[in-house]
Amino acid sequence: MDLLYTNNFNGFCIVSSDSDFTKLASRIRESGLLVYGFGEKKTPAPFVSACDKFIYTEVLRAKSDEGAAIAKKSSGELRRDAKLVNLLRNAVNTSSDDSGWAQLGPVGSNIAKQSPEFDPRNYGYAKLGELVTATKLFDIEERQVGSTNSKILVVRDKRNK
Repeated sequence: MDLLYTNNFNGFCIVSSDSDFTKLASRIRESGLLVYGFGEKKTPAPFVSACDKFIYTEVLRAKSDEGAAIAKKSSGELRRDAKLVNLLRNAVNTSSDDSGWAQLGPVGSNIAKQSPEFDPRNYGYAKLGELVTATKLFDIEERQVGSTNSKILVVRDKRNK
């Protein structure tokens, strides 16, 4: 808390799987600062939710350990995960324009607000676009932005054609 009161920081990182840090994370966020949490999958949900972003250490260990990567879940497994499907559909719906299409960036931001612990790597995918594609629940297009060579991914729930 002494560090918080110095007003010298833009955010804090809390590495713990202990729920005792829930109030600290909440207090820091009340001050308008970002809180990144890191912990094991056993971390209690209230602490995870108190963070702006929460990353499971198992994902980080899988990346650094040879052969220990988290296996990609199949399309069927992803579609049977009701929490994931609802999270993705809600984020796309909330971020979509009148035609039902949503840019992937805002979809990802919406997901982060709803579920700080969300990470496509938890499902075996390096990027959100890869995970969304793997579910086979969404139409995905790559679009060019303006006169530049920049491209964006847009998604639409297949149910909303």
